[in-house]
Amino acid sequence: MHTKQTQIPIQLGEPVEHRGVVVAPLFPREQPRAKYLTLEEALPLGFRVAEVDAAGSVPELAVHNPLESNVLLYDGEELLGAKQNRILNVTVLIAARSKTRIPVSCVEQGRWHARSAFFGAARHAAYPELRRRKAERLSAAPLARGVAQSEVWDALSEKAGRLGVHSPTGAQADVFGAHEHDLGALRDAFRLQPGQSGALLALEGRVCLDYLSLPQAFARLYPKLLEGYLLDALEHLDGKATGDPGAFLTALAEAPRSLGPSAGLGDDIRLGGDGIVGSGLELDGELVQVCAFSSENEGSKTRIARPSRRR
Repeated sequence: MHTKQTQIPIQLGEPVEHRGVVVAPLFPREQPRAKYLTLEEALPLGFRVAEVDAAGSVPELAVHNPLESNVLLYDGEELLGAKQNRILNVTVLIAARSKTRIPVSCVEQGRWHARSAFFGAARHAAYPELRRRKAERLSAAPLARGVAQSEVWDALSEKAGRLGVHSPTGAQADVFGAHEHDLGALRDAFRLQPGQSGALLALEGRVCLDYLSLPQAFARLYPKLLEGYLLDALEHLDGKATGDPGAFLTALAEAPRSLGPSAGLGDDIRLGGDGIVGSGLELDGELVQVCAFSSENEGSKTRIARPSRRR
């Protein structure tokens, strides 16, 4: 890896608070250059994700992209089916007309038998707490296979226990499914805004940021990310709204970062500093994606006293 200053071309919008949960929209400051499809767009066109072979390998999946377009798979997106459900360890930009192997983590510990030949897309992404713990574990070796698996299983088991969910296979999808009604009661408070290209969650001192360069791609991804935000929020409803989105963006822009090889096109970005852990993807000098979290060793927490818009 080598260090390099990467600009963060993000504009913060008006935060929205509902029941102690704050979500601020993010907007691009620059005209996007990279073009790509999302998983939901690509799957009906013949894009395929499968086990690497008949025996399968827990920390790795095979991707076949027969399309003329690049396809972006986002950090924490869940893939359903095959021998067991998985989540993306890192964001991967799959080249057009290519075959690629991608690093993943299992989020269904109790199943290892085929339900389908290919994976489908879940309606949710992994929740921020799990993604943060995965990112912290992978910070030194983001493409290493299996390094974060124990941490992912521990985080998921603890979450299911706190939310009172028993799953026969220990599936993250079952935790979401068990709280569908509760999540549905919160969704409408945090609607996507025109031109929005990212979101920042602030929840009792914890912050999670997700950003994509293409607003139309983020519009497809946002419902998944929001489900994850709200699953974490269920444990903190009606608490104090703490965490400062503006301060987090400033800290993110100043955080040390390094570039290294990615699992697909572009360069993998690792972000780390005082109270921040995160990752991203850069292609030809453009920041295509970034996700970042306030980390366990954060030095201070700044309160949002009164967000400008409440619901």
